[in-house]
Parts: sequence; structure tokens; C-alpha cells
Amino acid sequence: MRKRKILILSITIVAVALILETCILKYVNDKNAQTTSNVLLDRVISVIDKNESSESEFVKSLKDDYIVRAKAISYIVDAKPEVEYDVDELQKIAGLMSVDEIHFIDDTGTIYSGSLPKYFGYSFDSGEQMAFFKQMLNNYDLTLCQDVTPNTAEAKEMMYAITWNESKTHMIQVGITPKRLLKELKQNQISNVVADMPVYKGMEIFVVNTTTKKIEGATNRTKIGNTLTNVNASSKMQRIVLDHKKCKCISRKHGNYLVAVTMEESVNSSSNIVAILIVGIYLTLASCLLVLMLSRVLKEKYEKEKYMYTSNTDELTKCFNRRAYDSDMQKLDLNTKWAYISLDLNG
Repeated sequence: MRKRKILILSITIVAVALILETCILKYVNDKNAQTTSNVLLDRVISVIDKNESSESEFVKSLKDDYIVRAKAISYIVDAKPEVEYDVDELQKIAGLMSVDEIHFIDDTGTIYSGSLPKYFGYSFDSGEQMAFFKQMLNNYDLTLCQDVTPNTAEAKEMMYAITWNESKTHMIQVGITPKRLLKELKQNQISNVVADMPVYKGMEIFVVNTTTKKIEGATNRTKIGNTLTNVNASSKMQRIVLDHKKCKCISRKHGNYLVAVTMEESVNSSSNIVAILIVGIYLTLASCLLVLMLSRVLKEKYEKEKYMYTSNTDELTKCFNRRAYDSDMQKLDLNTKWAYISLDLNG
């Protein structure tokens, strides 16, 4: 009976310990997941900001450089007016100034000369790329440089800079293919930046356009272009289903983007199960050892009590014997009042 009680107590202790361990592991894993996710969010946002800043500075320096080239060509042509309609000479000047195209545009916004005759006749009304420069017609002191834009005729990615000549009779436009800029822009694309970021097993990073809900960057490139609608900006851990998998998610809105970090719950669950099994085996072995030790103690106590009973009891009558009598007499306090009665019980 006692062994059963000890066994039940041991099982109860093990069960309570495992439940406590499960709760502790869940809390620790959630805390770690939140901390790790916030670190990754900060890193992604920092990289995005840095890329946008360096890209902006680089584009600005290129624009300034291209405007200077346009002005330099204007000075060359003003000093040598006969080359204004000489395509071969203009092509040589373009090579000298490291530009791809030179165009002369009159005060109506129409190309009338340049290094590429195929563009003669195009005007500021010929397309979106050309329309950007319409404001030049109303301001003779204005100089402009476009961002990387597909040109009207061939959709090549170009940067165009334009300025009025010194006498304000026509405009000089230069077109340049910014190969270095395009290469850097490609390297700094969110899709490339995020894909190269290291993450732990079961974790993913997403950068979502808040307008289109499309994934523009992800550690898993195959998900770029997909729609992600079940994630809202929240600094607290959310639980979502992603690709039919239960995940924890933390996200943050930054500019036009929603940056999210997800972690599969199954990754923690498998490690939790291993930890619980290890602790469960340990507690079970400890409980078995405890039960064994208690059993031995109880057995020794029982045997001692049995020995005392046998040594103090008459086997035939089951009454206390002379040994028990002597033992009890020694326990009497001679300083107190007591009575002694002796009876003969054998008939």
C-alpha cells in the first residue's frame, strides 16, 4: 500500500515537473523568437535606409556630373558653330565627353540636330520621357537631369541632362547609359539585399509593398511577387499560417514597406519535445531511485518492528513476555505516583 502511494506521488511529481518545463520552454522560446526577430527587423531596416541613402547620394552626384557635361558640350558648340549640324563631329564630341547621345532642341521642344539622326523630329510631346523637360521652355535658367528612365524610342534605360546654351537660342541634351549606377541599383534591390541575409533554420524575412501587398524581398526568392495579406504591423508576436505552416510573426512598417520576420512553430516544438523527453527520462530515473530507497527504508523499519514485536511477545498467548515487562518497568518514573497490580492468569 505504501509503495503504491509512493509510486503515485512520484508519477504526480514527474507530471507536474514536465508541465512546468513545457510552460517555461514556451515562454523562453517566445522571448528568444521576439528578441531575434526584432534584431533582424532592425538589421533589414538599417540596410534599406543605408542603400536608399547611398543610392540617393550617388544619383545626385551623377546628375551634377551629367549637367556639367551638357554645359561643356554647349560651350564647345558655341565656340565652333559649324559642328552644330555635323553628325560625325558631334559623335566625336560625344565620345570625347563620354556620353552616348547629343541632341539639339529648339525653343519649341523639338530635336533638330544631334549625334543620332534617327531621333530628329522627336519633341517634348513624343512621350513621357521627353515630356519631363517641358518646363525648360518657360525657364531659360533651368538645368535638369532625369532619373534613370527608359528612353522614348527604344526603352533603353538612360539618364538625360539638358541645359540652354549661352545665347538661349536652343537647348543641348545629353543622354548617358549609367552602367555603374544600374549595376549598383541592381545590387541594392530589396530582392537581392534580403535574399542574401543569413537567418536561422525555420526563419524567413519578408519585405512587402504596403500598397500592392506584393512581396518585393524575401530570404526565399521563390516567394518574391507573391501576395502577403495576413500580416499587419505589430511589435507583439502574432501567430499566422504561412504555406499551411503555423508560424510566429513580428512585423514593422517602414516607409512604403512592411518588414516581417516569421518563425515556424514546428522548429521550436521539435526541440521542446527533445528537451522534455530528456528531463522526463531523468525525472523518471530519479523517481525510481527514490522509490527504491524508500522501499528499503520501509522494509528495514518493518523488519525492525517485526523483530521488536517477536522479542517482546509470547508466541503461544500473544501476550507481552518478561522482556517486555522489564522494559516497561525501566520506563517507570519513580518520582511520580503509580500503582502496581500483579495478576495470575493461568487459572
